[in-house]
Amino acid sequence: MVNSTIHMRITRIWIFLSAITILSWALGSARGGKEFSPSIPITVGVLAIAFVKARFIIWDFMGVRAAPTWLRLFTDTWLATLATVILALYLY
Repeated sequence: MVNSTIHMRITRIWIFLSAITILSWALGSARGGKEFSPSIPITVGVLAIAFVKARFIIWDFMGVRAAPTWLRLFTDTWLATLATVILALYLY
C-alpha cells in the first residue's frame, strides 16, 4: 500500500512537472508575431518555474524528502542562493 502511494505521488509530480515545462515553453516562445525581444517578466517567470521544478526534482526524485533535516535545509538554501544569484546577474 505504501509503495502504491509513493508511486502515485511520483506520477502526480511527474505530470505537474510536465505541465509546467509546457507552460514555461509557452511563456518563453510567446512573441506575439514579433521578432524576438527579451522580456524581463517572462524571463523571470521562466526562471522561477525552473527553480520550482528543480526543487521538486531534488526532493522527490533524488530522495531528499526522506533525508535528514540538515540535508533538506542545505538543498533548499543552496537552491534559493542559486536562484538569487542567477536572477541578480540577469537583472544586472
